[in-house]
Amino acid sequence: MTFQRARSEEQREVRRRAILDTAATMLDEMPVAGVSLNELSRRVGLAKSNVLRYFESREAVLLDLLDDFLADWLADLADELAADVEPDAAPEVRARQLADVLSRSLAARTALCDLFGAQGGVLEHNVSVDVVKRHKRTSLALLETMSDLVRRHVPELGDGAQLFCLTTLVSAGALSTYAPPPPSVLAAYADEPALAVLHLDPQDALRVVLTSALLGALPRE
Repeated sequence: MTFQRARSEEQREVRRRAILDTAATMLDEMPVAGVSLNELSRRVGLAKSNVLRYFESREAVLLDLLDDFLADWLADLADELAADVEPDAAPEVRARQLADVLSRSLAARTALCDLFGAQGGVLEHNVSVDVVKRHKRTSLALLETMSDLVRRHVPELGDGAQLFCLTTLVSAGALSTYAPPPPSVLAAYADEPALAVLHLDPQDALRVVLTSALLGALPRE
């Protein structure tokens, strides 16, 4: 991919989008930790200094990508919840169905979960206050979108929906760091099967966490 010098705002946006799309493609091939600014620059066909004209750091690219991935996921999630949560079921049933959908849907989006796993410890470092504020504003708006979706299907959560949604995303990120286990860990489990009880399947673990949180938050009669 090669570019002429961007001379208009439209051309700048095309180049910015190309950088994000290239980073997204890289996340199909490697974890967040493997995405370097040098390789991103090479693949997008720009000098690293030119990439830095659009994003102040590698972390700034990935924070914008996190916002994009989250928005795309929420658009799909609305349809998934509508299909799999029974509107007339009892609250406990709807809560379990919601947990099933969320855990299954997030587990299928490994790049999104990987980005959440890196957010606090990596991505929110090496960025300016302005970048953080922009990212947090977008995150807050998307969190409210997710909260509205959750309340639509389990209205009994009320004001607790936002905290539940935030906990869901943080948990998905944390659990993603355990999958897949490195070869040495898999070899240890193979040598001593009793150790395999420590092996976490992110989808199963997330479903348990979310089901417990939802059932615990439902009002008691």
